[in-house]
Amino acid sequence: MYAIVKVGGKQYKVEPNTYFKAEKIEANVGDKVELPCLLVADGDKVDVNSNAKAVCEVLEFGKEDKVVVYKYKAKKNVRHKQGHRQPYTKLKVVSIGK
Repeated sequence: MYAIVKVGGKQYKVEPNTYFKAEKIEANVGDKVELPCLLVADGDKVDVNSNAKAVCEVLEFGKEDKVVVYKYKAKKNVRHKQGHRQPYTKLKVVSIGK
């Protein structure tokens, strides 16, 4: 059984008792959050646009590795270096159901 959930404008394929990193969610560590399921598949049965929810537990918060953005204009002595670290929330899928 798996489901496609939507978190922070992105879609993730999740299965029960697995972990995944999603966009930062406003919750505390240990809280249970319900994520809307866009698709739920169980064997040969596929249910699209159902009212199913994926119950997830918040495990930790963190930041991804730094991405360096470097822009310059040739022959103009213009250089801009910028770094970015995207925050994330690590979630554990507890159950998928209605």
